[in-house]
This record gives sequence, C-alpha cells and structure tokens, in this order.
Amino acid sequence: MYARRRHVYFVMMGTCITLFVLAWSVVRLWSVPVAVGMCVVAMVIPPVAAMIANRRGPEDRWWDDPSGDPQSDEWWDELDGKKGPRPPR
Repeated sequence: MYARRRHVYFVMMGTCITLFVLAWSVVRLWSVPVAVGMCVVAMVIPPVAAMIANRRGPEDRWWDDPSGDPQSDEWWDELDGKKGPRPPR
C-alpha cells in the first residue's frame, strides 16, 4: 500500500511541475489568464499530494505502536484492559 501512495504522490507532483512549465513556456503566448489559472491549479496540488502520501490506511495500526516509554505504555495498556508486557518490535 505504501508503494501505491508514493506512486500517486510522484504522479501528482510531476503533474504540478508540468503545469507550471507548460503555463509559462507555452500557454502564456496565447492566453495569460489561462496560464495563471494553470498555476493556481498547480499551487493546490502539492498540499493535496502531501496529504495523500501521509495518509494512513485501515491496515496501519498506528495506535498500537509503543511510545518508547515503558511506564506510559503500561498505563495505556491498563486503560485498554490489556494484560502482560508488549511484544518487542
């Protein structure tokens, strides 16, 4: 799943760069407003790409990861009703 998110991220960022380059090297010769519109669309792509790339999937059980502090992990295990020590990762 990680490879798929990474692939989507690079495709989106490639699209962003392509839009900027085409807008100011080709499209501006015919229509500056269209070139500016292409740049506005290209500006929105990087934050969306970052959200997609950093999104956790349903199979990512991040809430079960130990924090590194044994006392805190024991406290949370007690609250969750878990018995025994955590297995090492």
